[in-house]
Amino acid sequence: MLTFSFCIFVCFALVTTAKEKKSASHEKKSCCSTESFASLTADKAFVNAHLNPEPLTFTATTGAWVTLKTTDGTDAKVFEVKSSKPTTNVIFMIHEWWGLNEYIQREAEQLQQSLPSTTVIALDLYDGKVAKDREAAGKYMGEVNKERCEAIIRAAIVHAGTNAKIGTIGWCFGGGWSMQATLLAGKQAAACVLYYGMPETDIAKLKTLHADVLGVFGKKDKWINPEVVAKFEKDMKQAGKKLTVKSYDADHAFANPSNPQFDKAATEDARKITLEFFKGRLR
Repeated sequence: MLTFSFCIFVCFALVTTAKEKKSASHEKKSCCSTESFASLTADKAFVNAHLNPEPLTFTATTGAWVTLKTTDGTDAKVFEVKSSKPTTNVIFMIHEWWGLNEYIQREAEQLQQSLPSTTVIALDLYDGKVAKDREAAGKYMGEVNKERCEAIIRAAIVHAGTNAKIGTIGWCFGGGWSMQATLLAGKQAAACVLYYGMPETDIAKLKTLHADVLGVFGKKDKWINPEVVAKFEKDMKQAGKKLTVKSYDADHAFANPSNPQFDKAATEDARKITLEFFKGRLR
């Protein structure tokens, strides 16, 4: 993703169809700026586009689970990889639709090793649920509650501290929430990276951004497709915000190493760009 990916949101052509299928309960649980989010789990093409992840045996060496108090009264857990020296640089990492599995934990440790003066905190927006297959992933994604996700993110912001400069990164499901976390971080936000996640479409909200954005996309993506990306570029320009777009001749979830269709070359190039993006903004 930097080596990872996943999925969540949809191209505008599918949004209209998805809305027609959406139930009232799904509307209450849709998240971010995409009301079609939960309803995508009813889209067989979307679900089937995500091959079940390859198993991974991972033992954490530098990361540890930390419990955070939230304003909604339910504790949240995050996987934190701390810098070995005091730092105000913090990156929030947000998982794909599989949940905060071993791949994300490994990615958090690798990212921190690449940016040693930064603490990386992987947020668990599924509250401990981890999917082993795409059916479960779709179920968990459909059950996500916007208010709960925001409470977890706000708890992480408090944990990072008032002096923290916050970067965010996520893939598909996590890509969309990466941008939402940056919006919630306000003036503490320093850098936002989203891999093929649905961007914020409300220009009024985009105007409140305090961080530059890097968007990584696949030209063959049927959901976060080139038309969605083009609109994102237009919206960011209208909002007066800086956006860097890098598109690869690859499909959705191309940066997911658990994906049999993993594109190693594109992923490695995107990783280099992502690291430079963070280094230039988290000094």
